[in-house]
Amino acid sequence: MLPATTSRVRDATSDAVNRRIAEQIERSVEHHAEHPEEIDGRLDELDHEWDIERTLEANAATLALTGTVLGAFLDRRFLVLPAVVTGFLLQHALQGWCPPVPLFRARGVRTAAEIDRERTALKGLRGDFRRLEAATPHAAPRERAQAALEAVGT
Repeated sequence: MLPATTSRVRDATSDAVNRRIAEQIERSVEHHAEHPEEIDGRLDELDHEWDIERTLEANAATLALTGTVLGAFLDRRFLVLPAVVTGFLLQHALQGWCPPVPLFRARGVRTAAEIDRERTALKGLRGDFRRLEAATPHAAPRERAQAALEAVGT
């Protein structure tokens, strides 16, 4: 059975690293609760933060391209590099783990869900969900849906 998409990287990461990342999120939210004027800046940073998937994809593409170019123009033995890299990508897609994941996670590279957790908490601190809370249960479903979409920023 394959692990859930949203938890596969966390499941394949050590408890210590997961705890450190969770504590980082908590510290950020606590800091921004005391300094709400900094929330917009932090949200902008989060919008540009690379998650583990993007980090792996960029590194894998770089290695695969390098191996292909070196294999085509220098020595065919370099073609083993793209083969190994794509194997690791498949392993990561299925299991949430491949050799670079522990290295990136130890350096604090987070999953999209972890980044979104911090983003949602900061939006809550900023008051983005007030309109949703103000929408009465008797409001039309379309109005409640619109308030929910606006609250999450879509």
